[in-house]
Amino acid sequence: MGLSSRTIEITVISSENVHVKEESYVVVRAESLKCCTTKTAKNTDIIINNNHSSSLISWNEKLLLEIPMHARSITFEVQCKNSRASSARPVGVARIAISDILLGGSGFGGNSGGDNNVLSYRLRDWDGRRNGVIHFSVTTAKAMAAVEEAVKPVEDHMKKNNKNSNEVVLGVPLWWNYPNII
Repeated sequence: MGLSSRTIEITVISSENVHVKEESYVVVRAESLKCCTTKTAKNTDIIINNNHSSSLISWNEKLLLEIPMHARSITFEVQCKNSRASSARPVGVARIAISDILLGGSGFGGNSGGDNNVLSYRLRDWDGRRNGVIHFSVTTAKAMAAVEEAVKPVEDHMKKNNKNSNEVVLGVPLWWNYPNII
């Protein structure tokens, strides 16, 4: 029984300095046709100094994202509803390596407690220009529970057969679909 996907919990918190006037939402996907979408939220202007103002869009929404085992990145896409048509217009995109989230590439992910870790990534529009920052958190507890759930039948089978062993097993990958070069 092999795992074809894993599930993580992503909380889309907010974005700041995104240049949009309409209501916007976030689409999260991991190299798959399946995606998760937040509800729409309005852009609010915040005045920090007399000369500088900032905008904030707050979603604060939890999403369960199914990640295929072949996926190498997660894409956060901020879109806004087009007032003239029923379509959506992409505003900004951030593409994040899964290793940054699950394997601790950004200094987290290796936690077994399932703590929330807040990340902030730069959004880029389709021309490659900067268009704000998105803030989100990832909880890996559900992913760890899925791994434990997959391992449990094997452990139960070992206990049932009363086979206690301290031997080491070595696994060597076999490239069954690799072209033969003889």
